[in-house]
Amino acid sequence: MRRLPEGRSMIVGVSCLLSVSMLFPSGVAQSEESRSAPFSVGYAETDITPPPGLPMWGYGARHALPAVGALDPLLARAIVVQAGDEKLAIMSLDLGRGPTAAMMDQIRTGLREAAGIGHVLISGTHTHHGPVIELTDRDGFGKGTFPEAVEYSRQLSQKLMETALAADRSCRPARIGVATRSDLELNRNRQTKRSVKARDPMLGVIRFDDESGTPIALVVNFAAHPVMTNAMELKYSADYPGFLAAHVRQELNCGCLFMQGASGDMSVNAPADANTPALFGQRLGELAVELASQAETIVPASPSIGGRVDPYRFHSRIKFDDPLVRLQYSAAFFPELIQNALGEFSDGIPAELNTVVLNGNLALVGGSGEFFCNHANRLKERSYLDHTFFFGYCNGHSLYFPTIEAVSEGGYGADAPVSPVEIGAGEQMMNRALMNIYTLVGRMEAITPTQQESPPTSD
Repeated sequence: MRRLPEGRSMIVGVSCLLSVSMLFPSGVAQSEESRSAPFSVGYAETDITPPPGLPMWGYGARHALPAVGALDPLLARAIVVQAGDEKLAIMSLDLGRGPTAAMMDQIRTGLREAAGIGHVLISGTHTHHGPVIELTDRDGFGKGTFPEAVEYSRQLSQKLMETALAADRSCRPARIGVATRSDLELNRNRQTKRSVKARDPMLGVIRFDDESGTPIALVVNFAAHPVMTNAMELKYSADYPGFLAAHVRQELNCGCLFMQGASGDMSVNAPADANTPALFGQRLGELAVELASQAETIVPASPSIGGRVDPYRFHSRIKFDDPLVRLQYSAAFFPELIQNALGEFSDGIPAELNTVVLNGNLALVGGSGEFFCNHANRLKERSYLDHTFFFGYCNGHSLYFPTIEAVSEGGYGADAPVSPVEIGAGEQMMNRALMNIYTLVGRMEAITPTQQESPPTSD
């Protein structure tokens, strides 16, 4: 997919005029039943656990120390939803972040050409015990120094595409239901010193069933950093999201995608009897299963998928072209990782906002970074749809997006070294998400060329 200049947007869709042979080449064909159904869903998962030896993502103190094994497997899980002529792929990765920009270009192009999947939301669960995926095959950027990590990253895009295509092949007529609760106290604000601390207490579940009411998969949405595993444990782990998904699988015999929320300032608030990744994941899994039992699934009266992608390039609060700044970041993490990151940030901070509306009443908003919880809270309050979910670490990673008031207070995640994006960037993106939602459901006119640099581009 071609890149657009700053300030432009993409309306993402798939033409219904494409031939069946183009949409479903050999090995990717769907059944006639699923193609003719007004609403169909499929699920697939793939083990993406790397071999030992890759640098681990998430903690600067580990620098480039390699993983020596795995505590539990890392999985990529995918749901593909088809509504009429449009398709949506939702993917959850047991990784620290969403795919890189180069990976997203490959994945989007591959899924669109192979199966007509025109809407893609891929989020990392944000485990801090996954591998670094940013290293590339260039001298000083990973080549020769970390060949296993470069090869893992090279293969990752293909594995993710194959997982989504497997989900697409498994699509069958389906039903959907949503349930949420907002009274949980299982996360806490780790940044603010204010007496009233912002939190997003919502646990949300999207349940997809087959025609008989048997679960196909759940999407579980909650906001809390998965950092329960000891930081110096040099083994891969999905942390609590992996145990949550495993519990849902055990109880409902279906797939489970954990989609991390706006957890930039959210840590786990674990009860004394659930203070390990396994126990906390099981506790959240129990609550998700309970919510799923309350979600009445139906065949949508008017199945539809509408989506919009908004790319940004924000000003940076850090002068990344300063050699001393580069040296400091290289010392804090490790040089090859910083070379790749600063290559992306040399012209400003790139970011991406994805807005999808499913069946006219469920909004899914993805942001490419660690958004503070009040971004999601305010978006949900202002969206008048039945349900609005926010997915962080989605389709990329642009570091932290604190609220304006959090920047005024300072603290980890709000200060410039880990949040170089210009102040107010998160608010800009959430305002755009709200306008997108109302435009996609027909409650507002589409943005006109006078309101942006150029008209949206249709694919």
